[in-house]
Amino acid sequence: MRRYLGPGMVILWSLLLLSLFSGYSRADKEALEKREGQAEVAADSDQYVIGAEDVLYIHVWREEALTRTVPVRMDGMISLPLIQEVKAEGLTPFKLKEVLTQRFKEFIEAPNVSVAVMEANSVKVYISGQVRTPGVYRLRSETTLLQIISMAGGFTDWANQKKILIIRKEDGKEKRMTVNYKKIIKGDDPGSNIILKAGDTIIVPD
Repeated sequence: MRRYLGPGMVILWSLLLLSLFSGYSRADKEALEKREGQAEVAADSDQYVIGAEDVLYIHVWREEALTRTVPVRMDGMISLPLIQEVKAEGLTPFKLKEVLTQRFKEFIEAPNVSVAVMEANSVKVYISGQVRTPGVYRLRSETTLLQIISMAGGFTDWANQKKILIIRKEDGKEKRMTVNYKKIIKGDDPGSNIILKAGDTIIVPD
């Protein structure tokens, strides 16, 4: 037996369909949701700072010709249609969104821009020596010394946990810090559990 929708149900379904198709088009929404699902950092992030070699997804609503994935060049710039060169390095995704919105206003009425970091390649640290998984680690968020040791699988049986060396470049000069892991764990020297910076090298001796 066939079932027919009464007038009330027809109105309800009509309102539902109208809400689904308002605002973004279906293609826009599917593309944006797919990209944001892959992104490491959302556009409203107030922590991650964009750097060289990062890959960004710039989405301009209803402007497919302007929507694209772009790399941040070594000079910190990205290239986009209409507005050409834009400095991205040193900005958070949210701040870059604001900059792009202002620039696109010269060409588009009320542009709706989204920014997502698809590949966070700029913040790298290096850990070597007596850890189980030495190598290069890309940091997606604020990371401490204890956290990077955990990410590297912890110490080997031969690690000298009292003399961990951290090498950092600041203002073109090399800075060396020796950290006692055991004191950090005991709470005797919590200040030594430093927050890592891009380019830091951690060496765990034997």
